[in-house]
Amino acid sequence: MSAKFSRRRLLWAAPLAILAVATAGFAARMMEPPPSDLDLSLRKTTDHGLYVASLAADQSPIPVGAIHSWTVKVTSTDGKPAANVAITIDGGMPQHGHGLPTKPEVTRDLGAGRHRIEGMKFNMAGWWTLTVSINGPKGADKATFNLVL
Repeated sequence: MSAKFSRRRLLWAAPLAILAVATAGFAARMMEPPPSDLDLSLRKTTDHGLYVASLAADQSPIPVGAIHSWTVKVTSTDGKPAANVAITIDGGMPQHGHGLPTKPEVTRDLGAGRHRIEGMKFNMAGWWTLTVSINGPKGADKATFNLVL
């Protein structure tokens, strides 16, 4: 009877121990500062070199906890405004393993390759990424930007 009790206890204890170690590791990662060599540029050539994208927050400093807007500008690599492009925005906190708390979207074409992004929100300070995905006549491409708030 005691051997049965010990095995049952072990079956419960092992998963709990694994969960505790995993939780401790995740918590430690959340407390680390962002990498010191983080590229904080808000203007980048897309991953496959099809476009150049730049981001600008409509408020400075970038607010934490409030919904706000951004402008994304998309050009060809020679600087001409990209026309007929579909743009989506996604992002999150790499150290925390979660995405944006809202679903920002492009709401308006402002001309000259510029587009209004509304519904952006960062719910806490820290390292965030924003990925601009572009689909246009040259093809689909994306650029990921780093922010530290």
